Parts: sequence; structure tokens; C-alpha cells
Amino acid sequence: MSKTKNVGYEAISNEDDRAMLDRINTYAEQVLGDIDPQKTRISFQLDKLKPVMQEIADEKGVSLEDIFIKYMDLASVVSARQDALLKEDLNDSVMNFTEI
Repeated sequence: MSKTKNVGYEAISNEDDRAMLDRINTYAEQVLGDIDPQKTRISFQLDKLKPVMQEIADEKGVSLEDIFIKYMDLASVVSARQDALLKEDLNDSVMNFTEI
């Protein structure tokens, strides 16, 4: 996994969960390209991710809904970690700026 691409993944302790999230995110980069997620309906985005999620569900013998829920949970954990890291970096930058 690329260090910059997967910032925040360290917040997920289960390697299988990290691999699943990486697999879905890699697929998303291919099928969603440069769309603006803020301006694109979530239903459109999820519809584009359905093939890889169904593939994972079939491999694991679980429902598509279970994979969707797991994906959303994992993405939330990573997003929270990324936000925390960004806040930490901003605080460090402000401290460095005020010390000048």
C-alpha cells in the first residue's frame, strides 16, 4: 500500500479489513476517476462500486449489504483518522508560524 494514498489506514487493526478497503478504493479510483464526490450523488457513486463489493461479498459468503456497511464503517474510521492528522498538522503549522 502506498504511504500517501492510504493515510489513516493504520487506524484499522484488522489486515483483512484494510485489504478490503484498499481493494474497494483502488477500484473506485478506476471507475469514478476525477468526479467531485461533493457534487455527485452518493447513489451514483455506490452504484459504480457495486461490482467490486458484490465480488467481495461472494468471496466472503456474505450479503452485498454486509460489505456495504463494513465499507462505510471502515471508510469512516479512516476519514476520522485523516481529519485528526490534518488537524494535528495544522496545529503544528500554526505553532511553527507563531514562533517565527
